[in-house]
Amino acid sequence: MARNDFQGSLDLLVLKTLSQRGELHGYGIVLHIQRASEELLRVEEGSLYPALHRMEQSKWISSEWALTETNRRAKYYKLTAAGRKELQDAEESFEQLVKGIRAMLQYA
Repeated sequence: MARNDFQGSLDLLVLKTLSQRGELHGYGIVLHIQRASEELLRVEEGSLYPALHRMEQSKWISSEWALTETNRRAKYYKLTAAGRKELQDAEESFEQLVKGIRAMLQYA
C-alpha cells in the first residue's frame, strides 16, 4: 500500500477508534486497532504519533494530559466535532475505494 494510502487509512482507523471508545491514550489506540482487526493490523509508534499530531493540528482530535490506570502520565485523545465530520467523509471515501477495487477485481 502506498504511504499516502496508509496515512489516510491510519487517520480513518484512529478516528473510528476514538468514535467507538471515547478518550484513549496512544497505546490504547494501538491496542484497540490490533484487537478490533483480530491482530491483522499493527500500528507502529513511529506512524501513530505523527498522525495524532497532524490530526490535532487539523482540529479533528483534541488532547489533554491525565494519569493512566497504572498511574503514569499520558496524553489522552478525543474526537472533536470536526473529527466526526472527517470520519464520516473518510468512511464514505473508503467505501467508494473498496467498491471501485471490487468492481475492478470482478472485471479482471
